Amino acid sequence: MQTEKENNVQHFLELIRKSRRGKFKIYIGMSAGVGKTYRMLQEAKTLLRNGVDVKIGYIETHNRKETHELLEGLPVIPRRKLFYKGKELEELDVQAVINLHPEIVIVDELAHTNIEGSKNEKRWQDVMDILDAGINVISAVNIQHIESLYGEVKEITGIDVAERIPDSVLRQADEVVNIDLTADELVTRLKEGKIYTPDKIEIALKNFFQSERILQLRELALKEVASAVERKIETELPRNTHLRQERFLACISSNHEIAKKVIRKTARLAAYYNSNWYLLYVQTPKEDGDKIGLAAQRHLINNFKLATELGAEIIRVKSSNIAKGIIEIAEQKEVTTICIGKPHLTLFNVILSTAVFNQLLHKLSESEIDIVILS
Repeated sequence: MQTEKENNVQHFLELIRKSRRGKFKIYIGMSAGVGKTYRMLQEAKTLLRNGVDVKIGYIETHNRKETHELLEGLPVIPRRKLFYKGKELEELDVQAVINLHPEIVIVDELAHTNIEGSKNEKRWQDVMDILDAGINVISAVNIQHIESLYGEVKEITGIDVAERIPDSVLRQADEVVNIDLTADELVTRLKEGKIYTPDKIEIALKNFFQSERILQLRELALKEVASAVERKIETELPRNTHLRQERFLACISSNHEIAKKVIRKTARLAAYYNSNWYLLYVQTPKEDGDKIGLAAQRHLINNFKLATELGAEIIRVKSSNIAKGIIEIAEQKEVTTICIGKPHLTLFNVILSTAVFNQLLHKLSESEIDIVILS
């Protein structure tokens, strides 16, 4: 009875916090140069004309003439100056934003990594602090900076994108708007010098700004925004309660690189269905204590961290039988879909080699749990 009362109180406090929190709008694009910053500044001008207290927290114009001209007449909050490795650098002044407490603040470059010594490592964390202070935020990010799309983006572009934001940041947005251009329009903007300086245009055309790559990134951006809209519909217009609530369980082992792909793809599935998901690691006696190598331990810890950032609940269990461990957790968490890696992977081979595999399949069929083998 006491627990029920505590849960009710906690739920009420959560509702209060949500009502006090600022609203969050994100402009998303397939690449640099589509016009995200330009659109944010246009919106800021319109808001200002309508008497809204809007301020510029951080804008990166990249010396683009059209974008820079839009800054004129907009109130700008001075940036925080820091010295790093002998150079004076500038960052978003989060405390100044909170102290001034505008109704809306514009914060560009959501995936930016802050200078060493800043309160937060990433700018998206700064934005979370501002939202928690009850200030509305308009921000922008490119599709290649979304964590769960890391593998797909690398495959499309050949670029290892270092700065990424957790998918949970997008899920917290009240509105996600796609800034869309055709591949031809984007290439034309590039050739006209509206994206990069003349010395970088030819290199860009041979690398990132190829039509095929732009089209693939455009598809990713459109899908992401479509998923965001669907999540919003499900949140604001709940489906019939008799429909089953999807819950995903990603299963990984300690000794294979595919784990990151399994984690990211499961996170994508969970985001699409706006559902909870879990990461399961079944520790066998062979992996007790110092029996597992340091490299494998680091790999495992990094995978736990990645899954946590992508919204998973981490579950570690000890069992000599991996298949049995999966069944028990799947039933306990009322999982609807189990996600594992390719058949050639160690985890799958271990499951296949156990006598319990038939029991696993039987249980999955009996309880209507699906199993997905991720490439």
